[in-house]
Amino acid sequence: MRPTLFVAVAAASRMIAGAACAQMTHYSAKLAGAAGVKGTGEVQAMLDGKTFTYSATYSGLTGPAVAAHFHKAATPGGNGPPVVPAVVTPSPIKGTATLTDAQVADLNAGKWYFNVHTAANPTGEIRGTLTKQ
Repeated sequence: MRPTLFVAVAAASRMIAGAACAQMTHYSAKLAGAAGVKGTGEVQAMLDGKTFTYSATYSGLTGPAVAAHFHKAATPGGNGPPVVPAVVTPSPIKGTATLTDAQVADLNAGKWYFNVHTAANPTGEIRGTLTKQ
């Protein structure tokens, strides 16, 4: 009787774990600047339900990062308002946020980009659009 119970519990555990993993979506972005800007970076992010977890690395900026945000753009390559602020730290910048249904929809539609701001480039020195992996 016990081996049957063990097999049933193991099978149920795999199904639950599979369902949990099925809800996770991964995103990434390469960060670069306009012509003449040498800074680069990368964002790796994961959405689990409405929990958004991210890590952004950067290097080669004209100075220290003074702000960083996830923005929503109405059109690809366009500018838009910040939707999730990041706490700026020396690279890497890491954080977690709880998203709204509308934010999840915009993220999945490819409307989000990450922007790192410096004193020399207050509107953003490097940026990249998040894409699903």
